[in-house]
This record gives sequence, structure tokens and C-alpha cells, in this order.
Amino acid sequence: MFTAGMPLTGQLFFMLSTMIIAVPTGVKIFNWTATMWKGSLTFETPMLYALAFLFLFTIGGFSGLMMAIVPSDIQYHDTYFIVAHFHYVLVPGALFGAFAAAYYWLPKMTGHMYDEKLGKLHFWLTAIFTNLTFFPQHFLGLAGMPRRIPDYSPQFTDFNVWSSLGAFGLGLSQFLFVYVIIKCIRGGEKATAQVWENPAGLEWTVPSPAPLHTFDEPPVIK
Repeated sequence: MFTAGMPLTGQLFFMLSTMIIAVPTGVKIFNWTATMWKGSLTFETPMLYALAFLFLFTIGGFSGLMMAIVPSDIQYHDTYFIVAHFHYVLVPGALFGAFAAAYYWLPKMTGHMYDEKLGKLHFWLTAIFTNLTFFPQHFLGLAGMPRRIPDYSPQFTDFNVWSSLGAFGLGLSQFLFVYVIIKCIRGGEKATAQVWENPAGLEWTVPSPAPLHTFDEPPVIK
């Protein structure tokens, strides 16, 4: 909309309305941080993914605020800066959130604890390769590399090589995740009903894995 040729008044409207989006996003960031504030945190794999999500999602929020400003957006528009921005929002928001949930619920679903060392290795590989894939694209966009092209000019080669290496590493790292799931399903340390330390929710009061008929009598909600 910023580069569609609309009058200045229209550009100002879209600029201000886009910048206002940052307000509820900032509130969400503070909410998530306050949830952990002064908490007794332990850093198992689900928590690592949750923390990485918070950090990387914030980076995506800041770059989104940059694109809300009309004069600078004219430079960023339809470049790889846009690609970097929305992947820093979507990959942590969807992928990291899904991984955190998978590791959190896997013991309850399978009845076995996953391999924590392999889980953390999967996290670090995913986090490193995610940044290696998408962070260089900020610089490609600022240098003027456009989106949606089958090839690129030679001056963009170096950052594209780093981004491609990161993408291959990110994809290959997910085979480790598949292995962790298969290993967890096939056996290992038996998971308790609680699994985690003092978890909240009725699902943590039944055995792991949960029986087909969960409760014979209505549970007491406290």
C-alpha cells in the first residue's frame, strides 16, 4: 500500500495504523516476560524453545516497526528484508512453538521421557541454522535484492550462500527431531503422571500415557 502511488494523506494513515500494531505486540512481549519474571525456571528443551521464540519474535517485531515507516518502506518494499522480517515472526511463532509443545507433551503421549541431550542438540541446531538462514536476508534486502526472482545478481552471492547453507542445515536438523520422537515411542525412561515439576492441569493427574477412559468419576477441580 505504501508504494501504490496513493496520496500523502493515505500513506500517513497506513503508516500510523501499521505502527499502532506494535502496541499490542509489545504488550504480548511484556506479558510473556512477566510470566517468567522471578519464576524458578528450569531449562529443559520446551523452555529453551519458548525463550528462543520470545527473543526471535521480538527481532521480527522490531523489523516490522521499521517497515511501518513510509520513507524507509519504499526502500524495503519487495526486497528480501520483507522475507527476513516475516520469517522471524512465522518460524519462531509457529515452528518453535510447535517444537516446544511437542517436547512438552511427548512424555504424556508416549509414556516415555524423550532423550534430553538429543532434544537440546535439536534445539541448538534449529536455533543456529534459523538465524543463519534468515538474518543475512536483512542485509540482502537493504542492498536491494528483490523478492520473487529465480536468480540474483553476483553482488548478492555471499549472503545467499550463507542463507542457503543455513536452510540446508535447518532442514537436515529436523531428521534428528524425527529420531527423537521414534526413540521416545519405542521406549526409554518411564514417564510419571506429572512428568514435570508441579504442572497445572488435570491431564497431569492421570498416568502417562493417558488411558482411553480418563476419569471414572468427575475430577475435583482445585
